[in-house]
Amino acid sequence: MDVRTMRDARKPHFAVLPPLSLYVHLPWCARKCPYCDFNSHEHRGDLPERDYLQALTRDLETSLPSVWGRRVQTVFIGGGTPSLFSAPAIEELLAMVRARLPLEPDAEITLEANPGSAEAERFRGYRAAGVNRLSLGMQSFDDAMLKALGRIHSADEARRAVALALEVFGNVNMDLMYGLPGQTPAMARADIEEGVRLGTPHFSAYQLTIEPNTVFFSQPPKLPEHDAAADMQVMAEETLAQAGFAHYETSAFARPGHRCRHNLNYWEFGDYLGIGAGAHGKLSYADRVTRTEQAKQPRDYMKNDVSVEIRNIAPRELPFEFMLNALRLVEGFSADLFAARTGLPLSIAESGLNAAEKQGLIERGQQRIRPTGKGRRFLNDLVALFLPAHE
Repeated sequence: MDVRTMRDARKPHFAVLPPLSLYVHLPWCARKCPYCDFNSHEHRGDLPERDYLQALTRDLETSLPSVWGRRVQTVFIGGGTPSLFSAPAIEELLAMVRARLPLEPDAEITLEANPGSAEAERFRGYRAAGVNRLSLGMQSFDDAMLKALGRIHSADEARRAVALALEVFGNVNMDLMYGLPGQTPAMARADIEEGVRLGTPHFSAYQLTIEPNTVFFSQPPKLPEHDAAADMQVMAEETLAQAGFAHYETSAFARPGHRCRHNLNYWEFGDYLGIGAGAHGKLSYADRVTRTEQAKQPRDYMKNDVSVEIRNIAPRELPFEFMLNALRLVEGFSADLFAARTGLPLSIAESGLNAAEKQGLIERGQQRIRPTGKGRRFLNDLVALFLPAHE
């Protein structure tokens, strides 16, 4: 397809809209980690739970016309550190959501939590409130590594939190990082093996990266060399595979029945409504796909001083947007999914697919397109082939 044809691509058309999820952002944390570039804000003292819940209610009610008649498959409460909110506040939040949106009876409802003792004491309350999946931000089981990362929990607290989370929820994710300041391959292996030993059924294992607008960006720590970090990635993949975990996304590993349904909806280019300070969303309509973004500063958000920003995704940008997500999946995507999620024919991405196949970055069958091992290692190069400039 030539450049002119690409630019003149017809508008998306959806006979059936994609699955819908809800993301709720709770923006406060006890301490901003030096590697964190998320919209999180340190807070001392009591959180303004009441004011923030009122703002979330207003936000959701304003958004309802954009999702009328659609059922919510999953809810994800992220941050920040959502476990700083009390169990009664989370219960009120979920009650507010259920009163305004139809949730599937088996909806996956995830809450992110830190493994500190104070947060762990609230686990049973969160489960009673309706949360049925917990995501724990461990990062490491090495106290020296936790200190280097600016984490405020200890390795022992992390172990106790995992045990309690498994007892209360069963369905638990553990975040672990590798390529940490001063970390050796043996230390990275010890973290992965400890996580497996503790029995968590889902892992998010990813390499520490230095992002702009972080302390680590302005004051870079000494990280392992590239080859050493690559060896840690291979080690993590092999260790988790041997322990019975399926590697289903770039950084995600799960035992059978424990894949994260909410994140799968992102990677399969489904829709999600985002509420909360700085929350992003993606919503499809009969003839367009939009991105939304809320005001970042909690004080502005609670005062309703800034309205949500809405942007239509140009049809020529949709192939890149889709591939940026779907090619993270180890199993790739079915050929039919592209049209179902973008509202456009797969032929619109043909030149990018041809280039990727020629470079050995993807495998193409009649019904499925998946990244090769090389494509997973050079994922940025792969998805860049679908940028509009390459068409």
